[in-house]
Amino acid sequence: MRRPTVRSTCLPVLVAACCLAVAGCGSAQAPQARTHSAAPSPDSPASPASPAGSRAPGPGGRSDARIPGLGPATQAAVAPGTRQVLVVTGGPAARPSHASAALYGREGTTGWRRVAGPWQARNAVRGWTRDHRAGDLRTPSGVFGIRDAGGLLPDPGTRLPYDRSEEFREPGTGIYGETLDGTFDYVLAIDYNRRPGTSPLDKSRPLGEEKGGGLWIHVDHEGPTKGCVALPRDQMRQLLRLLKPEHRPVVVMGPRAELLR
Repeated sequence: MRRPTVRSTCLPVLVAACCLAVAGCGSAQAPQARTHSAAPSPDSPASPASPAGSRAPGPGGRSDARIPGLGPATQAAVAPGTRQVLVVTGGPAARPSHASAALYGREGTTGWRRVAGPWQARNAVRGWTRDHRAGDLRTPSGVFGIRDAGGLLPDPGTRLPYDRSEEFREPGTGIYGETLDGTFDYVLAIDYNRRPGTSPLDKSRPLGEEKGGGLWIHVDHEGPTKGCVALPRDQMRQLLRLLKPEHRPVVVMGPRAELLR
C-alpha cells in the first residue's frame, strides 16, 4: 500500500531519481572521465540570452511581451494560463552541467518581468536531452509543471503542497565524491513522467520505468546532478516562497540555443 502523502505538516519528513540511489539517478554509472573539476568553483553563471528587442528587467523593472531567453517556438509551448516561468538555461558545451536560472512572472494582461535571479544552477553531468532515458545522466529539456514540493526540513513558507519526510535524507555521495548531505532538504518535483498532485516521493511512472523519473529541483551539492536541476540553498528557499499554485508555474529548461528557437 502506498504511503499517504503528507501536506504542510511537521510530521517526520526520498529522494529523487535525479541525484541519488534513494530515487533513481543513483542507479546510473558515473562517467569514467570528468568534464570539469570535482568541486567546481562558483563561476559566474551563463546569463539567459534575450531575444532581439527584448530586455531582461530586474525585479520590479519593465516588462516584456516575450520571456527573455525564450524564442517564439519555446514560448508558444508555455500554456496561456501560466503566469510564473522558471527559465533554466544550459551553459556552453565545455560546461555541460552548468546553467543559470531566473524566475519570470506576469500579472494580468501585462508582459513578463524578472521576479528573481539569475542564479547559478547545475544540471546533469552529460548535459541535456529531448529523449530522456533512465540512467542516461542527462536532464530532459522542455516545458514541465512545478507544483509539488517537499524536503527533509520543515516547510520554508511555500504556498505549494509540501511533504516533509525523513525519506528525503541522503547520506551518499555524488558523481565526483561530494557529499549529498542536505541535498534534499528542499525539493520541487519536475512534472516529467510523474503524477502531478502527489508527493515528490511518489514513484508512479506513467511513461514507463525506461523513461526515467524522480526528477527534482533541489539544493546544490557542489557537483553535477544525475538528471535533476540544482540551485544554491538560499535561492532554493526563495524560489519555494515565490511560487504560487494559482499562477500555474512551469520550468522551461534546456540548452540556450534550443530555448531560443
